[in-house]
Amino acid sequence: MSKNGEAPGAPGIEARWSSSTKSGIGKALNSASDVTFTLSHGILNEAYYPREDIACIRDMGLIVTDGHGFFSEEKRDTEHFTKTIEEGIPAYHIVNSDPSGKFKITKEIIADPFRNTILQRIRFEANHPEPPLQLFALLAPHLNNEGGNNSGWLGEYKGVEMLFAKNGDIAVAMACSTKWLHRSVGFVGTSDGWTDLHQHGKLKWQYERASRGNIALTGEIDLSENDFVLAISFGRTHLEAANHARSSILNGFNSAKRRYVQEWQTWQNTLPKISAKNFKTSAATLRMHEAKNFPGGIIASLSIPWGNTKGDSDKSGYHVVWPRDLVESAGGFNALETKADISRIVNYLMSTQNADGSWPQNMWLQGEPNWTGIQMDQIALPILEMLKGYLRNTIGKNRMKRYWPLAKKALTFLLINGPYTDQDRWEEESGFSPFTMATEIAALLAGAELAEINGEETLAAYCRETADTWNDTIEYRTYVTGTPLAQKHGVDGYYIRINPFADIPAAELGDRTINLKNHHFDHGKTPINELISVDALALVRFGLRAPDDQRILNTLKVIDAELKVDTPNGSCWYRYNNDGYGEHENGDPYDGTGKGRAWPLLTGERAHYEIAAGHIESARKLLNAMDAFANNGLLPEQIWDKDDIPEKGLYRGRHTGSAMPLTWAHAEYIKLCISIDHKKVFDMPEQTCERYLRKNTVSDYQVWRFDNGTRVLPKGKTLRIETLADCTLHWTDDHWKTTYQTQAKHLNIGLFITDIQPCHKEATSLEFTFYWKEAKKWECKNFSVRIENE
Repeated sequence: MSKNGEAPGAPGIEARWSSSTKSGIGKALNSASDVTFTLSHGILNEAYYPREDIACIRDMGLIVTDGHGFFSEEKRDTEHFTKTIEEGIPAYHIVNSDPSGKFKITKEIIADPFRNTILQRIRFEANHPEPPLQLFALLAPHLNNEGGNNSGWLGEYKGVEMLFAKNGDIAVAMACSTKWLHRSVGFVGTSDGWTDLHQHGKLKWQYERASRGNIALTGEIDLSENDFVLAISFGRTHLEAANHARSSILNGFNSAKRRYVQEWQTWQNTLPKISAKNFKTSAATLRMHEAKNFPGGIIASLSIPWGNTKGDSDKSGYHVVWPRDLVESAGGFNALETKADISRIVNYLMSTQNADGSWPQNMWLQGEPNWTGIQMDQIALPILEMLKGYLRNTIGKNRMKRYWPLAKKALTFLLINGPYTDQDRWEEESGFSPFTMATEIAALLAGAELAEINGEETLAAYCRETADTWNDTIEYRTYVTGTPLAQKHGVDGYYIRINPFADIPAAELGDRTINLKNHHFDHGKTPINELISVDALALVRFGLRAPDDQRILNTLKVIDAELKVDTPNGSCWYRYNNDGYGEHENGDPYDGTGKGRAWPLLTGERAHYEIAAGHIESARKLLNAMDAFANNGLLPEQIWDKDDIPEKGLYRGRHTGSAMPLTWAHAEYIKLCISIDHKKVFDMPEQTCERYLRKNTVSDYQVWRFDNGTRVLPKGKTLRIETLADCTLHWTDDHWKTTYQTQAKHLNIGLFITDIQPCHKEATSLEFTFYWKEAKKWECKNFSVRIENE
């Protein structure tokens, strides 16, 4: 038997993360504890410390052997049963049973409210097998979001034997309330405990150290007592982690559990009393995704989609902040009426805003960009959320004074760069999207109210005028008619997912195609005017179009025919046709290409349409479907939509290997519960409803810009020319027989506007050019807009 020394086989096999198929997540509400844990396949899964965006272990499970031929790994070889000990309280009871009846493992898992410790109280029951069974704890450290650069060793703290690992400034310690019979640390796949036990049935190798690689810590547990406590503790040094581990065990599991549960019960008791099956679980899920050390920062998911195929090149997974998902979560907290949570979220948004008024595509909790795309809905939605906060008294007047300059920067960015978006809400395509335009228009009206509150009447008027002009162009940009798909479904037309062309209206797209992301070669090639998406329903959700608008009804008919899938658990919808983000046809994990699967959150969005249309019972049916899609109360990003593939864990109507839980889905679920209870869409903006549904406001302007200007001016409207520099506009309405000069008006936000109307009733066009004042030069090119009857 080997003793001492460095383990051979460095650096081990290439590190991988763990399954995103979560059956539970947990953390203490107490600010003294900075650790968050997840569960999957009956064992402790990823743990996060000291922040919710830093994963620190792959997993920690038990192995049972008899020292000879019997080998059972808890996560792979037992039957699992996991439940919370009380509804909405993320403390877990797990039973893992050997299918042959040789043993049963019963666990309770919590986080210590006062320490950075995950506690597991475990009872091991063997049914008198011969030879006697042995039990081993196996921990795979992936500290600091990295699996391939960890160092581990055997040691002790104050005479107590433990197993340690460290990477950078984060350390982990594993301790047991009973003693370790044997311990070892090694490189995964070559000299680790799993390999040793699988080959020999016992810890034949007892290595003391394994440095800078993909490592595993293994300890044999003394079974002289069937009940014991395992502590997995974290710290900035191994001594800090060790102190937390020893203190947690000495303080006692029952004491920690009592406080942990009490704090969660106190919070849950502040929430609305809704009887929906997963309401309390969804509320707790949102709360657990908020960062303790960055108040208001909510990550998208405590998971890495298809994590068991991802390595150190994918450090973020979904455990970073998407501003869109964050605002969706804020909507969930609005529905829960937890004002303090909303206030923290708005403050976090303001503190992470870029200097130009935008927000990153997604970011680490400290605000550092992770991906760098620009999505205009992620600039629009925070503006909406700020007004909601003010109107619901979560943002007071003094706070608003501090926020307004930042909100104004976001408005300015929106006005200058919208309505075109570099990325739609699915982060894949650029152009004019019904969803993005709906959020932008609603945000402009919200921004107008904020401007008025802060005494900027001119800006408020311009925001409303721009919202009206953008609203009037939605159909021009995104509604198609007379296509083969329209004929197939017996409608005159429908809204498309996106129009990538700034200078081509939807009616003139013809046979142009788009090559969608997540496909090999040109397999994503799709006619733009046949690209259908659920996104058009946002026009109803945000109050821009009535649910019985014939264009909406036409689009809904096509959406349900092309994107709806019925499962044993209920109806669900795809994001858009020919989506490539999901498992392959044979069930293999998404690897940059695949086939998009159905999204439960879209069932929630579809249900909100039903509420807007007055069909409350239909919405209840879809809420029940969301309940059925959940795994132990946790909602996945996607569900499987084909025949079962049991060997790959895929079952029709159940979760895939995508992210789980998804905070956005839980926020949508909570809002749906409240919307059903109120019998109206909870978060529909009042400003848009009043302006476009009740008053039917239309624009007096038609806007021309260098990037996406109009080509036609309806008679009776004013041509508004928007520029980024001061100018004198030289123009004519009679082919330069008569020339007019109009000075641009400075809006004091980096935009200049010049409004002109034809002087001659018989005019058929407006032609114009620019003299740039600061540069002192002419544009040297004429531009033209046709004048036509509307």
